[in-house]
Formats: sequence, C-alpha cells, structure tokens
Amino acid sequence: MDTEETVETGETGETGETGEFLLPRSRLANERLHAMIPGGAHTYAKGDDQYPENLAPVISHGRGAHVWDVDGSRYIEYGSGLRSVSLGHAHPRVIEAVRRELDRGSNFVRPSIVEVEAAERFLATVPTAEMVKFAKNGSDATTAAVRLARAATGRSRVAICADHPFFSVDDWFIGTTPMSAGVPAATNELTVAFPYGDLAATEELLTRYQDEVACLILEPATHTEPPPGYLAGLRELADRHGCVLIFDEMITGFRWSEAGAQGLYGVVPDLSTFGKALGNGFAVSALAGRRELMERGGLRHSGDRVFLLSTTHGAETHSLAAAMAVQTTYVEEGVTARLHALGERLAAGVRDAAAGMGVGDHVVVRGRASNLVFATLDENRQPSQQYRTLFLRRLLAGGVLAPSFVVSSALSDADIDRTVDVVAQACAVYRKALDAADPTPWLAGRPVKPVFRRLA
Repeated sequence: MDTEETVETGETGETGETGEFLLPRSRLANERLHAMIPGGAHTYAKGDDQYPENLAPVISHGRGAHVWDVDGSRYIEYGSGLRSVSLGHAHPRVIEAVRRELDRGSNFVRPSIVEVEAAERFLATVPTAEMVKFAKNGSDATTAAVRLARAATGRSRVAICADHPFFSVDDWFIGTTPMSAGVPAATNELTVAFPYGDLAATEELLTRYQDEVACLILEPATHTEPPPGYLAGLRELADRHGCVLIFDEMITGFRWSEAGAQGLYGVVPDLSTFGKALGNGFAVSALAGRRELMERGGLRHSGDRVFLLSTTHGAETHSLAAAMAVQTTYVEEGVTARLHALGERLAAGVRDAAAGMGVGDHVVVRGRASNLVFATLDENRQPSQQYRTLFLRRLLAGGVLAPSFVVSSALSDADIDRTVDVVAQACAVYRKALDAADPTPWLAGRPVKPVFRRLA
C-alpha cells in the first residue's frame, strides 16, 4: 500500500472479500501485546477495547499531526498522546532541545543546572505559582498535592469533583471508581465528592465534614466554562473552611493559556498540577504552588518533614529540556491561540456536516475549542457505546484516528477539511442506523467499552 496516498483516498488497512476494513498486522500485534502486557497497553484509555473490534491500530511512527500504523495506514490523529502531544509528533524545536541534552548525560547524583533553568522557566510561564517540583506523571503530582494538603491541615478527608473523570492511579481516587478492586474500604471512606459548578452543595459538604476536609481538588474547567464567580467562590469556601484548593491543570495547562486556567480566569489555587502538554509527549509533570505549602516538602522549615516527591527520574535532563522548549514555543509562536482557531474550524465543520446529514442532535461536539470531545447519541438522544463504535469505524476507514477531537497545532486547514469530509461520510451511515433504530448491522463486532467498569 502507498502510505502517502491513504489520507487522500480515505483508504487504510486492507479490504476483505466483503469490503470490510481490516488491519491484520495490528490485530496480530494486539495479540502479542495482550500476551505480555496486562490490558494490552500501558494506559487503559489506549486499550483495544476502546476501539471497534479488530480495528485498534498499533502505531509504527508519527510526524506532525499524522501517524502510521504497522499495516502501513496513515491517519490524521486527534487527542495525540492522550492530549499530551499538543505541538505534533517529533516537533523540531522540542527534538532539538532533547538531542542537545542527550549528549550531555541524562541523570546525575546531584541536581543538574537544567533543573534550575527548568524551574525558572516554569515559574516565569506560570507566575501564579511560587515554587515547583517536577515528576514524571500526573498521578504522582496530584497525590503529592493531596499529601501536602493533609500534612498542612492535619485532616484526612479529600474532596474530589465528582464530574471530572480522572485524578490519579493512587488509592484515594481509584477507590471511587468502578475499578476499585484492591483498594481498602477504609481508604475509600476518606474520599468524598462535590458537584462541579454548585457552590451550595460544596459548602454543605464542607459543613457536614466540618474540620475534616484537607482539600478540594478539581479541574478548573472541562467541557463547559466555569459558571460566573464559581472558581472565585471555591477560593472563598476553601479559605473560610481552612482547606487547600488544588487545581488539576493536566489538561487545562497550556491548552487554556500558557499559565493554565488559573492564568485565564484569574483565580489562584494553593496548589496546581501540570503535565500532558508540558512535555509534548516526553515524561514530565509538575506540582506548583504557594511557597508556604510547597516548602513543607523541603528542608528550610522547622516543622515535620513531608515526603513530597522524590523520584529517580523526575529530573531527567532531556525531559526538562523538552518542557522548556514547549513553553518557549507556546509563548513565542502563540500556540494556544492556534489551537483555539483550529478547534473552532473543526467544531464548525463537524456540526455542519452532522446537521447536513440529519444527525446534528446525535453527533454532538462539546468543549473548549482547544479541547473538543464528541458525544454519540442514540435515537432517544442518550449516550450510546454502539453508536460510538459505528462512528469510530467510519472515521478509521476514512483515515481519521479520533477518540476525541482534541487538536494539535501541527494540523493544517487541509487536515481539518479532510476530517470534516470523513465525518460527513460517517454521519451518512449514522443516519441509516438511526432510521433502522438499530446500529448493530454496522458494528461488525462488540461495541467499544467504557474505561472504568467493574468487570473486564
């Protein structure tokens, strides 16, 4: 197959006798993955259960906004690296910074000068923070924030936003999900939940557990903008009830503004966590916040020491170099504005395509332009995994790999236009399934599954 032709023709993989879209090499590679790796992937959201049966591409390589699978198929990719690759794959500026450090050594017995430079760069980019500590993944950063809040307040309970899907792989959060096997019940009881956008309900929770809640942790924004005054109201509630306000900026960091959602909305949390876009795919995350709190994890205070973050690889020089290059690129090239412009073009095109095929109330685009997701609704306008399966199948067949519509700045206008064309073709099939009131004939296998579920 001519891999350079696939995006133009909308053909990927191989075609069987029935005309069915096939990915034989990817299917074989998935079997090899499952034989050695629990779940067949190192992140549940990348699992082949998230894709139509036998149509989960295994990636060979990527460049810019395109990826190639082991079957030789090329795709326009969205949600790259689970939202972490916001500049596109193998971004020249990032790769150059990484290569420079690789020749100088990646890890030492004492801090590298790169750690000083990376911290200075981060705090200049996110001026609402006074100190920062780097790690390799988001879970370590959010758990460190929770531990710090518990140490500072002397309280045990953690209040999480019930409407946000993920905070950490650690027990304090995973115990609240359907995949809670292995988490002690006593741990689960220490985590309580509040609804997003409802200050009265949050105050009621804090009053019910008076002097027991160490922190409120939430994403400052997701698929909807925060209601007017909401984040400032949370700030006031946290202050009045003596708990720590933590913003999980893993997604909002950089995509909302270079300084995160806190920089955009003007509400400063006590602690915040960054990752995803920070390294453009390289493993780096950050815990940032007020000096008074952060220093409790340091050496220059007279109180009990807090084991904050202590990671062998947290300060790998090449990852920190990648983070600095990302921040420089965002600021100098106006990347956040470009992400918004691309997302607006895509959202408008998808909505027009869906409406044109008579499924505008069923294929729904939501979220901030830089962080778009889509919902697939059935004939009763309820979320449907079956219709999601149908939609994903048609996107894949057209050369679009899109578990979401989260854009990267490497996308071109032509990529967006091609995506809209493929969406229109998918919506035509969607309309047929709605008219039949049964998408089953178009699934060719089991439906895709939610990530968090009790049984495999």
